[in-house]
Amino acid sequence: MVDSPLLTPLYHWHQAQGAKLVPFAGWQMPLQYAGIVAEHLHTRSAASLFDVSHMGQLLLTGRGADRALEQLLPGDIVGLAEGRMRCSLLTLSHGGILDDLMVVRLPSQEAESQGAVSRLHLIINAARRQVDEAHLRAHLPPDVQLEVLSNRALLALQGPTAAAVLAPLSPKAIDLPFMAAAELMVGDIPCLVMRSGYTGEDGFELSCAAENAVALADLLIAQEGVLPAGLGARDSLRLEAGLCLYGHDIDEQTNPVEAGLVWTIAKHRRDDSQGFLGAAAVLSALKNKAAAGARQRVGLTLAAGNPPAREGAVIENLAGQPIGVVTSGGFSPSLQLPIAMGYVPADVAAGGVQVVVRGQRYPATLTLLPFVPNCYVRPTKP
Repeated sequence: MVDSPLLTPLYHWHQAQGAKLVPFAGWQMPLQYAGIVAEHLHTRSAASLFDVSHMGQLLLTGRGADRALEQLLPGDIVGLAEGRMRCSLLTLSHGGILDDLMVVRLPSQEAESQGAVSRLHLIINAARRQVDEAHLRAHLPPDVQLEVLSNRALLALQGPTAAAVLAPLSPKAIDLPFMAAAELMVGDIPCLVMRSGYTGEDGFELSCAAENAVALADLLIAQEGVLPAGLGARDSLRLEAGLCLYGHDIDEQTNPVEAGLVWTIAKHRRDDSQGFLGAAAVLSALKNKAAAGARQRVGLTLAAGNPPAREGAVIENLAGQPIGVVTSGGFSPSLQLPIAMGYVPADVAAGGVQVVVRGQRYPATLTLLPFVPNCYVRPTKP
């Protein structure tokens, strides 16, 4: 018996907007509305609204919740200030990646005579919700409470005009720098507003009560220049931004170092082999990045007019020897040519390779990531 797909609070809203709905990670989600390329280019030039309510939202609370979570990932959570957020990785004992996630430190609560109680809002991948929850419950101490926020929706407003769109609705939101968060009103709707996203553009992710999701979507889509966008554009945008998709570019067998995610390892944690779950394997890979057999995630560009190299396409050297595989690939609407990401040996530093697409070989160039420069709003330095 096939389980019925899960529906976000905006399912009927998507139908009313004319979305093409498809199954994704157990959910029925919008693939596109006007078309993937049109939605992609609109996000790059204006602002698009994405429903990302399929993502899991969790709340960790308790004294020492930050330190307990820090034992399970390589990022600096203890040092994360209130109102700031961090992208990190849940790692396994052998150094593989259980999931990538966002961690937001909410304002702490004072417990009577016991000191501050940490509050951490986590956003995890849809396909990893149950796995992550079980992992956290198995490893967190009993005095840290884990609450699954199943009554929350998550919307993403992304694009260069996102701040201008949000300004009249939530004036304080536009003062947030990239990777900052605050509990604010958007119109008359209480939201956790996070300045982040998955497109490489400026933008905001808005967590609200599920019962307010339709009202929030209606409010945002009513603003000038805002159009809905689906998973198709979300995927092509993140590919141009050089961002990983779990289950494709990273998984339980991928070490953060080979995935090019060294930036998720806090500098002060790079010499402590016991500092987090899987630290010995991760830090060993960090010290031996160029060792024989090591591999690295790279970008690939093909000439305009060639077919895209999709996931699973073999990467060869120019002598026709297989050296790697494509993990994500497609057509770049911004660059008007095929792009891809994949893994090759670390000693293949640059230059030309070829990819096999439907039995034919096409020249490809190893390219630095991201393919399209990001436009995040960084904190202003004094």
